[in-house]
Amino acid sequence: MGGSTIDDDWEFGSASDGVQTVVLFGRTGHGKSATGNSILGRKAFKSVASFDGVTNTCELQRTVLDDGQIINVIDTPGLFDILVKPEFIGKEIVRCIDMAKDGIHAVLVVLSIRTRITKEEASAIETLQRFFGNKISEYMIVVFTNGDYIEENEETFDDFLSRSESVKAVLEICGNRWVLFDNRTKDAAKKAEQLQQLLSLVKKVVMKNGGKPYSDELFVELKNGALKLHDEAAEVNSFEGYSKEEKSQLEVQMYKTYEEHLKQITEMVETRLRETTRRLEQQLAEEQAARLKAEATAQQAQIKSNDEIRKLREHLERAHRETEELRRHAKHGGCQIL
Repeated sequence: MGGSTIDDDWEFGSASDGVQTVVLFGRTGHGKSATGNSILGRKAFKSVASFDGVTNTCELQRTVLDDGQIINVIDTPGLFDILVKPEFIGKEIVRCIDMAKDGIHAVLVVLSIRTRITKEEASAIETLQRFFGNKISEYMIVVFTNGDYIEENEETFDDFLSRSESVKAVLEICGNRWVLFDNRTKDAAKKAEQLQQLLSLVKKVVMKNGGKPYSDELFVELKNGALKLHDEAAEVNSFEGYSKEEKSQLEVQMYKTYEEHLKQITEMVETRLRETTRRLEQQLAEEQAARLKAEATAQQAQIKSNDEIRKLREHLERAHRETEELRRHAKHGGCQIL
């Protein structure tokens, strides 16, 4: 976790305080940080064209919309990347949950239409769904970045969808909620329009879920631990008759206890993540084996059908030859075969 996340700015909000939290998930290079900046209306997250992720850990930024709505935006590193270790993913998931505190109002799954969406990426999103439970799907929205690519190639979005079954699988998981984003555009009207489309989807997701953000036992555990630390810190500071050094020692022990609490939760997340990944890989392997078996059966049936057709053709050709032979014999014998 890189130290406690509790500081003087730590806030204990509630789902009713008007603050909404959205989290950006996706692979490195798909434009998570750029999308976050588009939502914030400023360059808060570091975003450059790079094959290596520039976001190394979860980061939270806040914006206030024109209507007064407060939006917390959490950018995450490439948690969907194939080579990322479960230990890193586990720590960042815990950090993300710790930042979200009261829950997540929308999960923005960021995909670039310039990049081929693979089955592995679709599986990563399914892993996220299984890790947090099917309920998380009701909070997911797909943000397709590099919208200018479609205009440059004179395509339609349906053309893009028709080329990838993996994209269709992702959209199905996310309830077919999606928006097309062009983070490079300088057109102020276009920026405002696409942001409004996204915020409208977020609003629909919030309303669909009764205004309640996504939360589970991990959120509760982390929030309770943070609340306890916050209360203990306040209590220590109120102690009378203690020297500054004594208070400092108490705070060190207090934060050490909290770090142990975070470590236990992180280990639990890592274990759950490994088990989720293992089960999904097993399912995918079983589905692939079943598909290969079905293809082999179909191939054998086709071979058998072709063999039967070949035999039938040979039989017809033989019958035709025999008929022609009879005609010749009959003609030479003075008879006529009708």
